[in-house]
Amino acid sequence: MIPDPVDIRAWQRLDATTTTSGRIEDKDVARLAALGVAHVINLALETHPEALEGEGEKLRQHGIAYTHIPVPFDAPTDAHFAAFRDAVESAQGPVHVHCIMNWRVSAFFYRLNRDHRGMAEAEARALMERQWSPDGVDRPEADTWADFIARKIP
Repeated sequence: MIPDPVDIRAWQRLDATTTTSGRIEDKDVARLAALGVAHVINLALETHPEALEGEGEKLRQHGIAYTHIPVPFDAPTDAHFAAFRDAVESAQGPVHVHCIMNWRVSAFFYRLNRDHRGMAEAEARALMERQWSPDGVDRPEADTWADFIARKIP
């Protein structure tokens, strides 16, 4: 079995078929393919200076499906969450979800786990907080993210 590439920024394995991370680099595309990742979902903006240029095409060249849901860090919406949920639930095979720091991703999984997968709130929060928590963060976006994760939608 190939070991997880824990040197990828903020790498996290959620279960046997779901991994998350911060940004990925060129060298990581082949590594994800070798792990058996079949689908990558990217929540980062392609205009971010650390975004992987041409990510979708690079992944496709390795046989990995790609979904891009650009979520502005200062303006996550319930529509972004709905697109994320649909992408995760319809992904065929192992899925890797990333953004730049794994903050968007961990917040989105928090809501998915809490509201749709029946995970206890405390467990879902602890999983999110392995990467970050907007509570007590001194950033302008912290209140936006605290409001975002507090909302519950079907």
